[in-house]
Amino acid sequence: MVSIGSKALPMGKHKTSNLREDGFLAGKDNPYSKKRSMHRKSIKKTGLAGDHYTENLSGGVPDKAVKTPKISKHQNAVMPEASFLRKQVDPETATYYSEIANVIEGAEVDLEERSIICGNALEESRGKEVKLATDYVLSHTMQTLLEGCDVNHLCNFLQSCAKDFPRIAMDRSGSHVAETALKSLVVHLQDVETHSLIEETIAIICRVIVEDSVHMMCNCYSSHVLRSLLCFCKGVPLDSTQFHATKSSIVLAERLNFRQSQPDEHGSQYFQKAFPDLLRFVVLGMLNHAVKDISTLQDQYGSLVLQTALKLLVGNEEVLIQIIPILLGCNVDNAVEGHFIETTSVQSLLSLMKETAYSHLMEVILEVAPATLYDELLTKVFQSSLFKMSSHHCGNFVVQALVSHARCGTHMELIWEELGPKFEDLLGMGKPGVVASLIAASQRLHVYEHKSCQALAAAVCSVNESPGGIVPRILFLESYFSCNDKSNWTWPRGVKMHVMGSLILQLVFQFPSEFIQPYVSSITSMEADHVLEASKDSRGQRVIEGFLSSNSSSKQKRRLVMKLKGHFGELALHPSGSFTVEKCFDASNISLREAIVSELVTVESELFKTKQGPLLLRKFDVDGYAKRPDQWKAKQSSRQSAYKEFYAIFGSKETKPSKVDSFLAEAPRISRPETIKEMRKEIDASLASAAGPSSSMQFIANVNSTSKMKISGHKHHAERAKQNGETSMKHLMDDDASKGKNKRQKSKKHGIENVAMANKATDTVSHHQKTSHSADMKEKKRHRKDDSSKISRKKFKA
Repeated sequence: MVSIGSKALPMGKHKTSNLREDGFLAGKDNPYSKKRSMHRKSIKKTGLAGDHYTENLSGGVPDKAVKTPKISKHQNAVMPEASFLRKQVDPETATYYSEIANVIEGAEVDLEERSIICGNALEESRGKEVKLATDYVLSHTMQTLLEGCDVNHLCNFLQSCAKDFPRIAMDRSGSHVAETALKSLVVHLQDVETHSLIEETIAIICRVIVEDSVHMMCNCYSSHVLRSLLCFCKGVPLDSTQFHATKSSIVLAERLNFRQSQPDEHGSQYFQKAFPDLLRFVVLGMLNHAVKDISTLQDQYGSLVLQTALKLLVGNEEVLIQIIPILLGCNVDNAVEGHFIETTSVQSLLSLMKETAYSHLMEVILEVAPATLYDELLTKVFQSSLFKMSSHHCGNFVVQALVSHARCGTHMELIWEELGPKFEDLLGMGKPGVVASLIAASQRLHVYEHKSCQALAAAVCSVNESPGGIVPRILFLESYFSCNDKSNWTWPRGVKMHVMGSLILQLVFQFPSEFIQPYVSSITSMEADHVLEASKDSRGQRVIEGFLSSNSSSKQKRRLVMKLKGHFGELALHPSGSFTVEKCFDASNISLREAIVSELVTVESELFKTKQGPLLLRKFDVDGYAKRPDQWKAKQSSRQSAYKEFYAIFGSKETKPSKVDSFLAEAPRISRPETIKEMRKEIDASLASAAGPSSSMQFIANVNSTSKMKISGHKHHAERAKQNGETSMKHLMDDDASKGKNKRQKSKKHGIENVAMANKATDTVSHHQKTSHSADMKEKKRHRKDDSSKISRKKFKA
């Protein structure tokens, strides 16, 4: 077969009309010379020939347009390679790949034929990979070929250009080609037979990258490719935001306990095959080659690569112990456990943490560091410098990370000693994130909880002042601390509430009620118009909802809900206001619920057009109230009674009160076992999915009545059996020995089932739903029998 680029038939000797759809030229020596009609686009339109093509140098930018990249002050030792000027792709090759693009874009090409065309076209690129991959236009065609070819041609292409892979990755267009090749390899990993070939290919590329790692890490294009390669070796999605660049909002939510930290949240999406040895080889190889120029890795792009590497190595403490001291600038030859950090390097570390890029890197180091390294960082580097670091615009984020990842009460004791008395100073300097991190850590570790609440209240309210101003001042932190006369500060009109202030208050209302009474008094004493304004503010809403979800008393919650009377319809129509109305409804008694629903009736048609309105109308049964108010009230009362009895039967009075009791405002605040929580969810789900309000109430009534009957029945069985134990045994002794043995076994089994039924609430409800009315009546009659022998025999036959 004669192809473009072969010695026997060079590309320049052929016209483009001889190009076959399989990517080779057609000729009399080609056994596959059958042609199809081809719909070709004009070469002029594609910009692949003539004067337009000469602009494709250096990634499609003319020579005079190439700019020198900005130099970081840490990049004096080793400079990243500037964008290189490559030779122009010859017109014959450009035309050839233009025709290839036209062919594979055709709708008449099936998948099998497309794979053959793409593979053969990649073979023609041998020796020209850099030119084609870095060309602004032809790079798109190369991406299409890499996506459509089989694994053999894909690996051959990567192995052929492996020595030039760093150059391709550091180019604006070439970086996309490199990432496309990695994504295509991911697809082929599904085939177990290809694993060895793919591993061999990636190993070749990794060896080349390690030799030129500094330049790649400091380049804005290749750093992204390098991070994708690390994700590939770990076996996680290449575009995973968790390992590339986690959103600041997600990081903040994890630090403040609003979202559980999930280092392996993508575990279910892992590929069938990962290459942990290659990951370790690349990371250690990069740092070993860059150890002399470690300062160059502290720029923006190098920091991102190192952050990704650290996150991917979570759980591999052996490797982390090796690489983190290098990143801290320590002498790894002398590093031993407990003495990783040298005293002489402490000041330089503190200075580096005031740089934006290194501060981000240090946050991740504190997140993933093994316990021994964290201890040493806290005691040797941060102790006695915490407040100073907290005052810096970059350093304060490092302190937040340090506090958020404290492992135990001992760590918190060291941190609190220095920062606990400084709440007012930190808030005044505009560093509320440090305060929020301290409160969240004390809540997570259950230490200094009461002191945290007291310190925060003291920071915004003096001892001689009424606690009524605590919540408003935290809601408007910036306004309050920028006021010269704080004693005369008043609620500002038309000012957005403070984000961090809102988050801090949400944290506070998660503490036990005995710690937060000043905050409860403050929020319940707010003026009605201030409560309404807070309920319409996206940040204030969260605080109102946080208080209504707290374990404060129902009476205190209703005091706040009363202040919104007359505005529930307006609030329900406000964006996100429906959530606040729902919390108010859940925290209210019957009369307040009726007031809320009566206001929603007047805006029912408008509310139905909003996003959350239909759900709100259905949950509150607004239509049912509008038609039959008395029946609606009876249903609400029955519903509350059902839940009260449910808690009385299944609740445990020995445990601490539950934090959230979102349905019953007046029910005993008792904690439930995990199975009870699941049962309650099942009941709520059944209520929500029921055909109408009447069927919902019937379901509750049935569950309540059957639960009460069964539990009382089991207790009655136990008491009567105890009173008549001797009589039962006499009758049993008169029976056949084997028959008595079987009955005793049945009795034992029945007793075990009774205990299991009492302990497993979910199974009980399932059983009660299946029990018919006739069976219940039969059981009642059986208990009314006075003959002790008959009772005993019936019990053992059951």
